[in-house]
Amino acid sequence: MSIWHQLDEVLQLKPDQVLEVGPGPGFFKAIAMSIGIKIVTLDLDPELDPDYVVSVFNMPFEDGSFDVVCAFQMLEHLPFEESVEAFNEMTRVARKAVIISLPDARKLWPVSFYVPKFGNLCFFVPKPQFLLPKHVFDGEHYWEINKRGFPLKKIVELFAIPGWELQKTFRVHENPYHRLFIFLPSKSKFS
Repeated sequence: MSIWHQLDEVLQLKPDQVLEVGPGPGFFKAIAMSIGIKIVTLDLDPELDPDYVVSVFNMPFEDGSFDVVCAFQMLEHLPFEESVEAFNEMTRVARKAVIISLPDARKLWPVSFYVPKFGNLCFFVPKPQFLLPKHVFDGEHYWEINKRGFPLKKIVELFAIPGWELQKTFRVHENPYHRLFIFLPSKSKFS
């Protein structure tokens, strides 16, 4: 379901060209291409069969080369300071938007019910929590939102790149571990 939400956000922007950083098994690209989105991928791992085998820190693209640049469940695989640098490079090559998803460790109970004439109502009930849990590197994730040292507010502040603003962030109801962020150029970027 996370891929559906990712695609929905990309489609709303009507992009001509999309760059996906860290394509993983390639599901997003395959589905996006099947519905007519022009997409290229970039990763350091040639076994993932990306279109460009190169570091996110040195992307071989001109400024504003892509309408939308995406990284889904990828930035947490870098030490936090490096993930902010990678995000900065993603904004450099993006024109219309940067869309990322990150793991959010805050425990929630998803609730949904059907109300006649209104349809499905969906919301989250936060699980009581007094302290953020400590993150322990598991060989994959260096950090996660809402683990000790990485509250959501800090992530939003540190990903505040000049010329870009956070349009919205939300957790995927069907998979609340995934939090999407949609960044758009600020009006001042075009002044």
